[in-house]
Amino acid sequence: MTEVLSQDEIDQLLTAISSGDVETEEVQQPADQRKIKIYDFKRPDKFSKEQIRTVSIMHETFARLTTTSLSAQLRSLVQVHVASVDQLTYEEFIRSIPNPTTLGVINMDPLKGNAIIEIDPAITFSIIDRLFGGQGEGTKVTRDLTEIEHSVMEGIIVRILGNVREAWSQVIDLRPRLGQIETNPQFAQIVPPTEMVVLVTLETKVGEVEGMMNFCIPYLTIEPIISKLSAQYWYSSVRRGTTTENLNILRERLSSIAVDIVAEIGRIDLTVRDVLNLRVGDVVRLQNTRVGDPMYLKIGNRPKFLCKPGQVRNKLAVQILEQLEDISGDEFEEIAVEGEGGIDE
Repeated sequence: MTEVLSQDEIDQLLTAISSGDVETEEVQQPADQRKIKIYDFKRPDKFSKEQIRTVSIMHETFARLTTTSLSAQLRSLVQVHVASVDQLTYEEFIRSIPNPTTLGVINMDPLKGNAIIEIDPAITFSIIDRLFGGQGEGTKVTRDLTEIEHSVMEGIIVRILGNVREAWSQVIDLRPRLGQIETNPQFAQIVPPTEMVVLVTLETKVGEVEGMMNFCIPYLTIEPIISKLSAQYWYSSVRRGTTTENLNILRERLSSIAVDIVAEIGRIDLTVRDVLNLRVGDVVRLQNTRVGDPMYLKIGNRPKFLCKPGQVRNKLAVQILEQLEDISGDEFEEIAVEGEGGIDE
């Protein structure tokens, strides 16, 4: 709100200016102090700092997954981590990468449009050398990929795209697919040169060879989910991992897992000598087990129920009598009472 001066204050100010105690420039200076923000219309910022930070967090997860998967596949030490996340024009991205290089054009289904994953030639040839049985050394010769090397890199990129899908799972169920591999950046015009993109640069090290891996996503592709690239949505989606709906999904998937169920009649400790002397017709006396005593029904290695044997039609069966408390195998050993046992011939 503008401050209103009284008549006395106006008279004092005019007197001070007339006497020279206050310069006119000093009175006018506060009105000229304005905060000016430079805006380049040729390169507008379409991603906020919060959205850039969220993209960085997502791809830190991608970097960890890629480190693990490539290390296992190449049987060599691989290190991948996010170096920077920037927004720039597509033309600036194309000019910043070497020619030839390895460019994978990625279909970002269900999002519209394509993205690009670019792998530095040094890293490309190091991976190929490692898969072909070498030490993972890069080549100093700049050349295009052969058909065999082209096929090998397709497999590597498809494996990496699986990590992309998992890293984006908190935001969207992304199903990225490799469309084609180009070596000349000029042949990979997925958007107009002036279109803004977000560029994720990952420092990659395979053995002793270092290079860069770039993931370029156009704004037009990511625009439908731009509102989800916020810290609030990100952390709320992480918390949704423990909702009742997800717990029901876990229960449904666990219900189809097969487990072994064993009805244990009894037990006895025997020496190896006694086991070797067992013959057909021998009778083994169980420890502290009488005819008619209930048996333990074990699920996996844990006793869960008391049961008794019987028959259903032509099949042997057990009838559950009582549910036991959740006890471990060690506690079960303590419950079993030691008694006399042996072999009757």
